[in-house]
Amino acid sequence: METRIRIFLLSGLLALSGCATTRGAEPASGSATTGSGVDSSSVITPQVERREVRVADIDTENWEAGAYIGSLSVEDFEVNVVYGARLAYHISEDFFAEALYGMSDAGISSYERLSGSAPLLTDSEREFRYYSLGFGWNVLPGEVFLGGTRAYNSAVYLTAGAGSTRFAGDDRFTVTLGAGARVLVKDWLAAHLDIRDHILEVDVVGKSKQTHNFEATVSLTAFF
Repeated sequence: METRIRIFLLSGLLALSGCATTRGAEPASGSATTGSGVDSSSVITPQVERREVRVADIDTENWEAGAYIGSLSVEDFEVNVVYGARLAYHISEDFFAEALYGMSDAGISSYERLSGSAPLLTDSEREFRYYSLGFGWNVLPGEVFLGGTRAYNSAVYLTAGAGSTRFAGDDRFTVTLGAGARVLVKDWLAAHLDIRDHILEVDVVGKSKQTHNFEATVSLTAFF
């Protein structure tokens, strides 16, 4: 019985010494291990292809000039074509100053059409000429995507200005309020869509009243 116990204990000691020898054994030739004990031959090195990113080349010029065309609704005098020029200076990314000069011709008034009386204004007095100086605020700068693959810098802005309008044979103080959207088609070329309200006093029928003359235009401008 005692002999069996000794044989059992010797067998256990031999088994423990064999495990310790296996753990301390050197790896086979031709393989290497990292500091953490991981075989380097099993590490996968990712092959990442670097794509070339093209950064948008936006002009840094602050001046912008161009021409516009659209429709002008002179209150009580129909809707007519309007065209003009715009000059702007970008003070910062958010604010800009602008100058406008536009021309149109008023049509026949509703009073003339309904009453059948003599014309209230001569052809020269129907000329609607205005200029305005004001400021703009880019309230929603961002980007628009056309075709799903190309992005264009854009902005939605508000404008306010004051100036003068030559209409019905007199120069009339005018307040101009508006809103618009701008998209940079090229780094130097922009397309605009604008809506403006020219507010002025008119006394064509003998009674002075405040009129709202709405204008919608499209334009192209260049930075320089």
